[in-house]
Amino acid sequence: MKKILLNLAFLGLFLPVISNAQTTSEVDAAKLEAKKKAEAEKASYAKPYNDAENAEKKIAELVKKAKKENKNIMLQAGGNWCIWCLRFNNFVQTTPELKKLVDENYIYYHLNYSPKNKNEKIFAQYGNPGEKYGYPVFIVLDKNGKQIHTQESGSLEEGKGYSLDKVKAFFEAWKPKK
Repeated sequence: MKKILLNLAFLGLFLPVISNAQTTSEVDAAKLEAKKKAEAEKASYAKPYNDAENAEKKIAELVKKAKKENKNIMLQAGGNWCIWCLRFNNFVQTTPELKKLVDENYIYYHLNYSPKNKNEKIFAQYGNPGEKYGYPVFIVLDKNGKQIHTQESGSLEEGKGYSLDKVKAFFEAWKPKK
């Protein structure tokens, strides 16, 4: 009888291990599938960040253009490695009312942050917002190049994308006063 009880006790301890191993295997498969899906999504988007560009020189050019056109400058900081950065760019570019709002009021620039080019001098100039908020992060400059607002992106999100109302309100709030 003791032998039967010991065997049952052993099985009671061993079965959860087998069950847990199956669960771990299923979890690993689900993670792999999610990773593949995310990579496919990332591959489907335009890659607006240029890690070879001299951001300091480019922003100086944008300030001249902004003065001439009486627009603010929107720096979307992030990189082509960042799924949320690519989602935001795609959302703005494929949503007609947002694209129109941006085109009419902003000079838009994708400020690169990547292992190849961290643009440390530029980011330091704006208070290193990526370290504080993550990416994407938005830095709004007036037409003279003065930083007037920094916006984290999490509050603009909705599900696996962005909220039209919140993004529109953000762009409306920081457009130049005309």
